[in-house]
Amino acid sequence: MIMRVLILCTANSARSQMAEGLLRHEAGAFCQVSSAGTHPSRVRPEAIAVMREIGIDISGHRSKAVDEFIGQDFDFVITVCDSARESCPVFPAKTRRIHWSIPDPAALEGDEAKRLDAFRRARDELRQKLRAFVREQLAPSGEGPLQHGDTNA
Repeated sequence: MIMRVLILCTANSARSQMAEGLLRHEAGAFCQVSSAGTHPSRVRPEAIAVMREIGIDISGHRSKAVDEFIGQDFDFVITVCDSARESCPVFPAKTRRIHWSIPDPAALEGDEAKRLDAFRRARDELRQKLRAFVREQLAPSGEGPLQHGDTNA
């Protein structure tokens, strides 16, 4: 069974974009993943860069509004920022909601090295949470979509 997952943040520019790329990588064909924002802007180049560092290409992603997904069925809606959690639209009752409060790396000011470090921290926190999500929600029997034999969260 293919699970449908929607990942939300405010701008759909960093956290949710990275999470979409990570979950596609971790879950493979077992999961259909989309991301959106409550106030979409553009995909941040820093997000593209730090994902490229781990071999995941999100350069073709575009920022989308959550309104594009209203009325669609999802197994899970994951909010990765507090603002998106508060303004998340209502999805059908069967949709399970998960919230992770991930600090916004785009909010950090400073030179490029400091900004990239903030994006790496967000990426790594998301990767840890998403690996646990895949293990617990998508493959609870221990058989399933984890790739590369990786079972570490």
